[in-house]
Amino acid sequence: MIESISLVDNIVIIFYFGIVLLIGIYHQRSKVKNSEDYFLAGRNMGWIAVGTSLFATNISSEHLIGLSGAGYSRGLSVGQFEWLAVFILVLLGYVFAPIFIRSKVFTVPEFFGQRFDQRSRTYLAAISIIAYFFTKIAVTLLAASYLLKLVLGWDMFASTVMIVLLTGLYTIIGGLRSVIKTQIFQTVLLIFGAALLVYYGISKVGGFAALSQKLPSDYFTLFKPTDDPDFPWTGIIFGAPILAIWYWCTDQYIVQRILSAKGIEHARKGTLLAAILKIFPIFLFILPGMIAVVLYPGISGNEAYTYLLAGNILPIGVKGIVISGLIAALMSSLSSAFNSSATLIANDFYKPRKKNVKDDELVLIGRLATTLIVILTICLIPLLKMISRDIYLYLQILQAYISPPIASVFLIGIFWSKVTSTAAIYSLITGGLFGFIKILLSLLDQSIIESLGILGLYASINYLHFAFVLFVITSVVLVIVSLTKKQTAQEKIQAFNFIFHKEDLSINWMQSKIKN
Repeated sequence: MIESISLVDNIVIIFYFGIVLLIGIYHQRSKVKNSEDYFLAGRNMGWIAVGTSLFATNISSEHLIGLSGAGYSRGLSVGQFEWLAVFILVLLGYVFAPIFIRSKVFTVPEFFGQRFDQRSRTYLAAISIIAYFFTKIAVTLLAASYLLKLVLGWDMFASTVMIVLLTGLYTIIGGLRSVIKTQIFQTVLLIFGAALLVYYGISKVGGFAALSQKLPSDYFTLFKPTDDPDFPWTGIIFGAPILAIWYWCTDQYIVQRILSAKGIEHARKGTLLAAILKIFPIFLFILPGMIAVVLYPGISGNEAYTYLLAGNILPIGVKGIVISGLIAALMSSLSSAFNSSATLIANDFYKPRKKNVKDDELVLIGRLATTLIVILTICLIPLLKMISRDIYLYLQILQAYISPPIASVFLIGIFWSKVTSTAAIYSLITGGLFGFIKILLSLLDQSIIESLGILGLYASINYLHFAFVLFVITSVVLVIVSLTKKQTAQEKIQAFNFIFHKEDLSINWMQSKIKN
């Protein structure tokens, strides 16, 4: 069933690595003149670069492997997360991108600092970096390990270390410019490779009509019952949008692409391009899992995508292109996580604590931080075996425990000027504690959870329902504290300046449209 990879396929993969390194290193040190160049690509990225970077940053190996795994286990229902992103991306481009760009910040935590205070800024930066290691980096590497071991026969540790080092190389040297430029090529390759796999897979099972006949009808049901453990329709309606708002509109990992745009119009067009691209994952990444149900029954969901690659459905040469597309997804997301983490460390931890820091020094800190993150990532690799659930589902669950308080403070803080800095940090900490307890409880065996009484009930709440409940709780804390503790004079000035810039921006945009 599993064939060895051919010489031609190996050459295609090596050729891919060569192209990526050439692109990444070309946009390197000689073009980095200051910290804005290194961390935000000089705020000079066009809409195509912004859009493809948003897509490539989002679509990692956990999407290709994790979504197909979820498709293998549950069918099309997981695709609702992907289509929800289409609407949130439009919201990002037309509501929040102008506010971010006008603020002239380097990071989202810095934006929180502008609106609230240093406490919220530090908290969000710390939570973001920790989350990157246990969601984006860990899950991305775990997903890749299934491919490298099953298809290529590579040792998990050695192969992932090699890819981490190669990705870290151009990220350290060239910063965000190198990351985005490589992602343009990686986006084309991963879409093309995924499309090839779907084409040959559908052909192997006898066409889409044959596939639908061979699968249970439940696989084509988008909305699941309210007691469904993974995708209850109530959770999709009320909980999933909270995760989406956090991910697309408040996460440095994504918003950094918006901050790199030439201007508001390029940011808007870029989000529209990314929204269009996000329509296709349900066809490119979930369908392969459903195809694998027919071709390889009895395997685990996480193995579905790699079994398709390792089998005999792909011709020689095409297999190398498809595998290169998956490696491209892995490297594009890793480079984004490395660069975003370094940006947070340099701008939200180092810069506020050292007055009059020079640009050269800040860029050096960014490069050293990226190097440290690469080293820590390598140390993380042996721990990946602890993640045993379906990869994509694991990612959504962990994000559901982290995102609600951040989304709450962000949304209410933008649209309600009376939110105080004290209310913001109280809300963030309260939500963080509730989420942390849920994470700890989720690590326990089911038999132990059932014996915990009230804590057992708390632990058993579906992750999407929990996200909605936690959003409500943190919002209530935010409002109550804001109403009971009056704003200081400084807070009133900050809120006024923030609201003024936001409204001024909207007026300017409307006037420009009228003139045109």
